[in-house]
Amino acid sequence: MAGGWAPDGAVNDQIEASISDELARMKARRAPVGESLSACAECDEPIPEARRVAIPGVKLCIDCQKGRDARPVTRGGINRRGSKDSQLK
Repeated sequence: MAGGWAPDGAVNDQIEASISDELARMKARRAPVGESLSACAECDEPIPEARRVAIPGVKLCIDCQKGRDARPVTRGGINRRGSKDSQLK
């Protein structure tokens, strides 16, 4: 069912686009890329060998990674691609 000037299936297209964007963001964040560092990029403490082997491309020590993971992440709203019509309702 279309509302206003939106074509049929517009709501489903918006939902699919939002899901695709979120999956792409998660995949990009999933694994570090490149060679692991022997010392943390933030605090310069040595990164244990076991961590470098377990996570190829790791750049941070465990403590710095925990601090980074604890930071709040601000993202856009759910309906970022919504048409003007859907935002006015």
